[in-house]
Amino acid sequence: MSWQLRIMGAVMRPLVRRLSERVSDPDVIRRQLLFGTRVFLRTPPQALYEETSYNGLRALWVASGSSNGAPVSNDKILLYIHGGGYLAGDPDTHKKMVARLCRMAGLKAFLPAYSLAPEHPIPAGLNDVDAAWQHLRAQGYAPEQIVLGGDSAGGGLALALLSLLCQRGEAPAGLFAWSPFTDVTFSGASMTENFERDHFFSSARAPELAALILGDTPPDDPRASPLFATFPNCPPVLLQASHCEILRDDAIRMEEKLRASGTDVRLEMWPEAPHVWQLFDGWLPEARDAIRNTARWINSL
Repeated sequence: MSWQLRIMGAVMRPLVRRLSERVSDPDVIRRQLLFGTRVFLRTPPQALYEETSYNGLRALWVASGSSNGAPVSNDKILLYIHGGGYLAGDPDTHKKMVARLCRMAGLKAFLPAYSLAPEHPIPAGLNDVDAAWQHLRAQGYAPEQIVLGGDSAGGGLALALLSLLCQRGEAPAGLFAWSPFTDVTFSGASMTENFERDHFFSSARAPELAALILGDTPPDDPRASPLFATFPNCPPVLLQASHCEILRDDAIRMEEKLRASGTDVRLEMWPEAPHVWQLFDGWLPEARDAIRNTARWINSL
């Protein structure tokens, strides 16, 4: 563990957990996330952001040259789905992290906004990211040229979309998910085992979150909880999670399910890292290492 991660854990865990235990207004959560990512996250060199839209929703094209000086590849693109608990986040909150991945992998990314709960409960977000997929297909990209990615709730959305695409015979090149949120039944043992260890979240608020995001959708519906989905003829999958987050078992059980179905799946577990630590690229060596691993995995597809 780096000294930077030790300091972040000592400072972040008490402050952010106290804040997350008190705030429940989605508008406040959205403002706080946007402010934090604007102020504290670092922009990689040569990052480029181009505004666009799809299906009446906002999106960003993201690129950042490449770390080895080679031209950005047009052979693959990344469809990246941001996290935020289905309540918050947008392309701006995640564009810096995605730009770093684009730079290291030598590709460009499409970051769609999607409808957020509670105004638009599950499966509205899934319908939107499916529309984003269809938008890229209409732009001329073949399924095998598109890599799916996402973090937290965005990782869950990416996996739910992957299930739909596999069932339609339209599988992408592969999928990666960072600290994915895959089980809205909250049945993983890490929900209690990591109650005190998680840097950000208290599992005591899980029922409140479920009430906000599900609407009339059952918590074990595969559109909400891809842990219960099917993945026929699934492409390669990379999962990254931390041993100390409450969503640890969402990734571990997802890996077990995919492996049992014959998927080429890799699970990378990191000690003492916060939820979606990849966001802290430029601050934590562990973030750069995780993004580098992901870039290498993408280039191996």
